[in-house]
Amino acid sequence: MRPIDSPISILDDTGNPAHFGWARNSHFQYDPDAVMVSRWRISEADRYVIFSPTHVVVFEILDNGFLGYSNVCMVSLRDKKRFVFTSKILFPLGSIEMPPSITNGSIRLHKKNILLDFICMKSGARIIKVDIPQFDHNRVLRGEVVLLPPRTAESLATVMPWRRDQAAFRYALYSPWFSTEGVIQLGTMGTAFTKGNAWGIFDWTRGVRPKIDTRYWAAACGLVDGRQISMNVGYDSADSQYGTGNAIFVDGKLHKLNHVTFHISPSNWLAPWHFTSNDDRVTMTFTPEMEWEDSNRAFFYTIKRRQLCGSFDGVAKLDDGSTITFTLTGFAERRKMRF
Repeated sequence: MRPIDSPISILDDTGNPAHFGWARNSHFQYDPDAVMVSRWRISEADRYVIFSPTHVVVFEILDNGFLGYSNVCMVSLRDKKRFVFTSKILFPLGSIEMPPSITNGSIRLHKKNILLDFICMKSGARIIKVDIPQFDHNRVLRGEVVLLPPRTAESLATVMPWRRDQAAFRYALYSPWFSTEGVIQLGTMGTAFTKGNAWGIFDWTRGVRPKIDTRYWAAACGLVDGRQISMNVGYDSADSQYGTGNAIFVDGKLHKLNHVTFHISPSNWLAPWHFTSNDDRVTMTFTPEMEWEDSNRAFFYTIKRRQLCGSFDGVAKLDDGSTITFTLTGFAERRKMRF
């Protein structure tokens, strides 16, 4: 693996990806206008997963060249019900104006049927505002949540190429450690997210997409003996020899993991999942509570996702050799993409 500890451009002078690796925070510099491919191949997405003991809410804005969309999904764990609203944008081709850096820039998507704001504050806090007049059976979804980072927060940044496509790369940044406060109102019912009892995961990606990709991803956060513990693990079709997207975080401080494998029952996805790592630094079991699927299609472009939420129980070895035992609430998925 290749750690990066100072600012570096992802692209070389010809606009091709040349510098790969992983970093603690956003050392990589990305300029979509300098990428030497057609704009329809550039993929940019911001996604937040907010969860409490009773609810999961997913907010997403994506520009995938041919197809863009905003997506809001609200899941009631008590009632085992899911409500979702998707607003598609055909051929956005950069018109959504996704910021090229995670450290500054906000996104405002305002259409007749949806208002969705992702606001980035100088302090590192983030604010999400949503207003959808007809979210579910003419019920209004409206609310605001604030995501607060730990004082010593480190994000995990990775830039990885594809083995069979020299132009393709993924620049990803994972921040799974936000504490969350706010209220989301659905019709006459309000859901409160309170500090210490609600958490936020931020999944940020930019790059040039391949034609086919399958990605497995899981993230979780919570309190263990007064310390905030969170984790991010996953893999896809990219070449991960330069650095994986796997880490344990303690009060926001990153403890890097190598390769983590998902062991999933092919006949029953609600059966416990098991996770192992090749460096023997983490063993973990995921017990799903609820599962759902979604898909978005436009012409010859398809994204299918199988998503679950539940609890993660495991043991991890930290950088100083000590071990931590944890039980965390979180989210897992498999995403298949084809162009």
